[in-house]
Order: sequence, then structure tokens, then C-alpha cells
Amino acid sequence: MLRDTIKKAQIAAMKAGEKERLHAVRLILAKIKDRDIEQRGSSAEIADDDLVTDVLQKMAKQRRESITMYEEGGRTELAAQEKSELAVIEEFLPQQMDEAETRAAIDQVKADTGAEGMKDMGKVMAELKARHGATLDMSKASALVKAAFS
Repeated sequence: MLRDTIKKAQIAAMKAGEKERLHAVRLILAKIKDRDIEQRGSSAEIADDDLVTDVLQKMAKQRRESITMYEEGGRTELAAQEKSELAVIEEFLPQQMDEAETRAAIDQVKADTGAEGMKDMGKVMAELKARHGATLDMSKASALVKAAFS
């Protein structure tokens, strides 16, 4: 399980004395624990690896946005810190689909659902998330879906 892999990475970072990596792994584990607490009240049961992957994807997205803002604001030291955290987060994420694979998946979903125009974009996005949620960057996919319908 992905959660166990992350916990092992924490122990390895502690033993190796890698402070930055340890900090990033602890952030990941804290976010996962927060998500676990949120899920306690929910009746919907989510597979553990799906939950962890979702947390990691959101963390990666936040880091990318922060990097852009820090670089635009001239705060290179903060951008560098975010980049190092992003590198650790991406180690645990499943391999993401590249643009060609994403376009192929979009075309397949469009064919399977019979989507023809922008009015069907929500249906296509929902099906993409259901089929490829863990390996697909949904923000990039959204732009590609829009382009496919225009």
C-alpha cells in the first residue's frame, strides 16, 4: 500500500538524516491523517490507495501553484523549497499520463459516451476521472477536453 511506502520513506529519511525530505514526508503523512479524520464522518468508503493518491495530487497541485506565485514575486528561496517538496510528493504519485496518452484517453471516452459538444464536457470529465483518476492530471485534461470540442 502507498501509505506503508510513505511511512517507510519517513523512517529511511530519519535514519539518513535527510531533514528536508523528512519534513516533506511528514507533511504528506499529516495531510493523509487530516483526510482520514474527514472521512470518519462520511458514509462513502474510499480505497486507501485512492485516498492517498488524491491527497498527493492535491498537494502537488498546491505546490505547483505556489512555485508559480513565488517565482512571479521574486521569492526564489521559497520557490526552491516548494520544488523540493514537490519532488518528494511526486515520488509517491503513480506515473502520470503524458499528453499523447491523455488525448487518446479523451478520444476513447468521447467515442464510448457519444459526446459531441461542449454540453457533454461534464460527462467526459466524470468518465475520465472514473477511469484514469490516479494517473491523470485533471486540470491538464480539462484544457485538452475543451480543445477537443472546439
